[in-house]
Amino acid sequence: MDAVAYSNFRQKLKSYMRQVNDNSDALIVTSKEPDEEIVVMSKRDYDAMQETMRILSNDYLMEKIRLGDRELEQGQFKAHDLIEDATND
Repeated sequence: MDAVAYSNFRQKLKSYMRQVNDNSDALIVTSKEPDEEIVVMSKRDYDAMQETMRILSNDYLMEKIRLGDRELEQGQFKAHDLIEDATND
């Protein structure tokens, strides 16, 4: 994760926004006051992180995932062919 001083970030805001979105890598914006430092990330990455946290905090979903992992490890799964959706052509 890169870091940039607040003054430089402010001067080149658009460039840093593009960098964060293109690289999917968060950016630390430093300040003279450590309590004022921030992390900038793309909305796409933020949304993905929020969804991951929602799933991890849901005991029901996590148990379903663990069950699926156990079944996969034990070879208790069935492969299916993909169904082509003719409406998307």
